[in-house]
Amino acid sequence: MRYITLFIKVFLRSLLKPLSFVPAILMMYIIFNFSAQPGAESSKLSGTVTERLVRMYDVAFDKGWDESMIEAQTIRFEGRVRKAAHVTEYFILGICVALPLYVYKVRGIWLILIAGAFCLGFAYLDEWHQSFVAERMSSKKDVMIDAMGIFPGIILAQMCGYIGKETIFSWLVIKKKEK
Repeated sequence: MRYITLFIKVFLRSLLKPLSFVPAILMMYIIFNFSAQPGAESSKLSGTVTERLVRMYDVAFDKGWDESMIEAQTIRFEGRVRKAAHVTEYFILGICVALPLYVYKVRGIWLILIAGAFCLGFAYLDEWHQSFVAERMSSKKDVMIDAMGIFPGIILAQMCGYIGKETIFSWLVIKKKEK
């Protein structure tokens, strides 16, 4: 029975470890596609999202705003929503890059440095890519905003990796005497 359990652990680990990179690849694809949108299309999307958020706020807090007030608030908050989207998508990317590295035993400061460098490099490349898209421009400020999401995401992934290793995934750990 001991060898069957060991076989299952080794099999699952060898199957799941390479698949742990899939969410990072998907997130990079999503970010790339958002950056590939022409300026007008990107503005329309962020305007729609901002308007929906403003309308939800209006209903939730019973403000009773008319259409002109909703439009004014949408214009007022659209830039903030765009920047919050940057932070959010790179927060998710930070998690998605850090978790597979954690699975491959990159821990501590090295995880923060390697995953952070990779994600920041992707953010710079993404901004450079934007400079070739119609009606878009690249911004170093956006890379700094991206970093505000990257590093908390990496730290959260490191904490979740440690907690998960000690709790729900502890059965996958191969102990010395099992070998």
